Amino acid sequence: MPASVRTRTSCKNTLYLHSGILLAVHISDVLPFLEQSCNVCSLLPMPFSWSLGNHENFALQIADATNFYITEKVHLSLFNLKKSYQTAVQLHERIQSSSMDAKLEALKDLANASRDITFAQEFINLDGISLLTQMVESGTDFGDLLSFTLTAFVELMDHGIVSWDTFSVAFIKKIASYVNKSAMDTAVLQRSLAILESMVLNSQDLYHKVAQEITIGQLIPHLQGTDQDIQTYTIAVINALFLKAPEEKRQVRLQDAHTIYCTSFHLNVIRSPIPINDEMAHQLYVLQVLTFNLLEDRMMTKMDPQDQAQRDIIFELRRIAFDVECEPNNSGSIEKRKSMYTRDYKKLGFINHVNPAVDFTQIPPGMLALDNMLYFAKHHQDAYIRIVLENSSREDKHECPFGRSSIELTKMLCEILKVGELPSENCHDFHPMFFTHDRSFEEFFCICIQLLNKTWKEMRATSEDFNKVMQVVREQIMRALTLKPNSLDQFKSRLQNLSYTEILKIRQSERMNQEDFQSRPILELREKIQPEIMELIKQQRLNRLCEGTCFRKISSRRRQDKFWYCRLSPNHKVLHYGDLEESPQGEVPHDSLQDKLPVADIKAVITGKDCPHMKEKGALKQNKEVLELAFSVLYESDEYLNFIAPDKHEYCVWTDGLNALLGKEMTSDYTKSDMDTLLSMEMKLRLLDLENIQIPEAPPPIPKEPSNYDFVYDCN
Repeated sequence: MPASVRTRTSCKNTLYLHSGILLAVHISDVLPFLEQSCNVCSLLPMPFSWSLGNHENFALQIADATNFYITEKVHLSLFNLKKSYQTAVQLHERIQSSSMDAKLEALKDLANASRDITFAQEFINLDGISLLTQMVESGTDFGDLLSFTLTAFVELMDHGIVSWDTFSVAFIKKIASYVNKSAMDTAVLQRSLAILESMVLNSQDLYHKVAQEITIGQLIPHLQGTDQDIQTYTIAVINALFLKAPEEKRQVRLQDAHTIYCTSFHLNVIRSPIPINDEMAHQLYVLQVLTFNLLEDRMMTKMDPQDQAQRDIIFELRRIAFDVECEPNNSGSIEKRKSMYTRDYKKLGFINHVNPAVDFTQIPPGMLALDNMLYFAKHHQDAYIRIVLENSSREDKHECPFGRSSIELTKMLCEILKVGELPSENCHDFHPMFFTHDRSFEEFFCICIQLLNKTWKEMRATSEDFNKVMQVVREQIMRALTLKPNSLDQFKSRLQNLSYTEILKIRQSERMNQEDFQSRPILELREKIQPEIMELIKQQRLNRLCEGTCFRKISSRRRQDKFWYCRLSPNHKVLHYGDLEESPQGEVPHDSLQDKLPVADIKAVITGKDCPHMKEKGALKQNKEVLELAFSVLYESDEYLNFIAPDKHEYCVWTDGLNALLGKEMTSDYTKSDMDTLLSMEMKLRLLDLENIQIPEAPPPIPKEPSNYDFVYDCN
């Protein structure tokens, strides 16, 4: 910002800002635009008097698209002087106009102005929220009038000034009615869904009231359209209803939702030619996590060896596999039947042949493994019988034990899908194939258990190779999932292309691309190059900090899209930061960021659970992935600048860059990866002429002098 800003060539009076900036304005031109708000005297110490009445009601307002009012925490750029209080009063009156056109314009202005917290406070103090709810409850407004009314309501509530518990049942019923109608204005429907989501997430009492008005079946039709925003908000409401549901209702509610999704939603969203945006991907990811977390209860339940109902499941597995060999319970002696059962349980691959119930006392996977085995036996009976009989006919050491394999495979799949973990705030990693079947996890298991048996045969494994086989199977599954198959059939097809032979080829190729030279001359060269590479990485990190990053503000309603931006000055001496109205396209100039922090004032960089904003927010504190993206800058004695990086890459860039500014070591995984990549590349370039030549451990000996020098040619 320049040392002074002039609105006229000649000026009558001068204002001295608290930051020392000289501002010259023509008072006679400015006075007509003043509008009441907060105390300007606390912001601008003035060496003169304007002779203004009620001067405590004045504030500064930025003259850009946001029209935000200035507070003590915000530095100035270009601005107008306006009164937020009078604006609030005027809009409060205008939205009650009898003229529909005038009322519509007023509601548009209100929706825009409500984004600013200073105005919002003034309007709410005038009982503006109550007025808006009365307008909605009256049911007299439709179309754009209703749309802008709800928009203004959402913007005002996003500031967190008014509690959600204050709203009446009549208001909730009205909002729910907009969602339940088959044909409703898109903007109204979107705002209504957003309001319902916030109600559910912010109040347990409102959850019960909303749940009485909205069912999963009433929400599903909104997923069958083509508007991705409506679909996203609808999924968000369903996810919110599930998260707040009592434990006894949670499983039924989500299973109903998941079943309907698999029958219609997959065709309308997953297979749609329209790319899935980040917010939709996040909500699908949340739904996927919540669905898998329903398995946690069975995963952590031990089998009771004395429970007859649970023992009957094992008997059923035996009956399906060896039906022709079964004998009536009353035939033969007890000892004979026990011997027969023990023989069959051994063929089924249980560790404990006498009492296989003991195998399911390990948690995880607990009873979930037995559930998967029974599902496989009933729904893929031919494959089940083939695997059991095939292995029981092999030598003992070469058989693939079905029972033990199923237990370990179920545990592995739970680890891969992170069953029991809370959804991450920033993750978009969902798998479309799990939305194609209402028993997707069980089908996933059925495909993988057949893969395990196939891989066992390809490896010609013995019982001692069990863990090696499981490692190969895990790699096969992970590589197939990385390709994000759209259906379980696609997943199965891709596994067919990842045979054990193919895995060996992939491993060999990766090893060749990561040559590790261990000879002493090469190690010395590596040590010599490393400081140069580290300096290069440091410069890259600082350059990225100079470009800056947009950070999202975390809150209970994720899609309110509030952002702030931070970047390092070109001379590496100051961090510039400030709030943004929307996610920027490209870099944000330094002069548009209102706040700054000198690097010299930074005392330390704190990460993870030690960050103050992780200690304050209980929900975030429990989220492992958010904890891994959190860091704070400590300055002065106890002041902090708190960050939550958009992803792991940005987290590493910023923590590395800040540590570099403080003269500390850069220790992130990203730095280690960059060091390995750049060092390997540099080594290969420097040793290019020595490729395929064996490098000796010691330097070659100096040859003896020749017996004569007849080969020397005299150029003269």
